[in-house]
Amino acid sequence: MPTDRVTVSLDEETKETLEGLTDRTGESQSQLIREAIAFYAANFDSTHASDSDHLQTYYEMLSTGEHVLLDIDLLHALLNQFTDPDERDEEVLEMIDQVAQYHAQEYAERFDSLEDVLEWLSLCGFLTVRRDEKGSFHVVFPSESVRWLMIRFIRGSITALPFEIEIEESVSKVLLRERDS
Repeated sequence: MPTDRVTVSLDEETKETLEGLTDRTGESQSQLIREAIAFYAANFDSTHASDSDHLQTYYEMLSTGEHVLLDIDLLHALLNQFTDPDERDEEVLEMIDQVAQYHAQEYAERFDSLEDVLEWLSLCGFLTVRRDEKGSFHVVFPSESVRWLMIRFIRGSITALPFEIEIEESVSKVLLRERDS
């Protein structure tokens, strides 16, 4: 049986929420507050970790309708149409470039460095990036088709930023370096 008492000041909205919960659950206010504190303590790390910033960003991206969740296998199935460079549809390539040009305007207002762009694209799930001590970025893509698409997209989407990039492709990784324009 609890022996410590705590006095809590509630604003009107919180008071109404607590009353609504007591009506719905049949629990006492004290019990609900104990459960809320236990829940908060159990989830404290996740609510204060940097991942929670990512969760907020994901929420904002998805709630605007501008981005969608896409099964990775579906993405690969769609991108398999582009495996042969000689068979790539020029109209589709123009659409990809148009999307990149649109993002170039957005990125010019939002990002100042290649690192910022790569972190954003990493958050979107298109790549994994690791910065080395020389200011270069080792980028790994989930597949060759995603790699092809994202390299094309990156080239087109950074045109309005105050730098150029140098791209060195390896077997499974790409090395990107920022150069002043």
